[in-house]
Amino acid sequence: MSKVKQDVERLLNKLPDDCSIEDVQYHLYVVEKARRGLEDARANGTLSEEEVEVRLSKWLPE
Repeated sequence: MSKVKQDVERLLNKLPDDCSIEDVQYHLYVVEKARRGLEDARANGTLSEEEVEVRLSKWLPE
């Protein structure tokens, strides 16, 4: 069984029996975004807490 299929099966087993198709789609979306984010972090590195604070300070009021 492929890794993707195993991940989907695991997700389906965690969701309640009365979940909707929209619930499944949302959770698949979140899993995929997290997977892509982790791949990007491995490939391109991450920011330090200080760098994040500097970048966010341009957007957020104090």
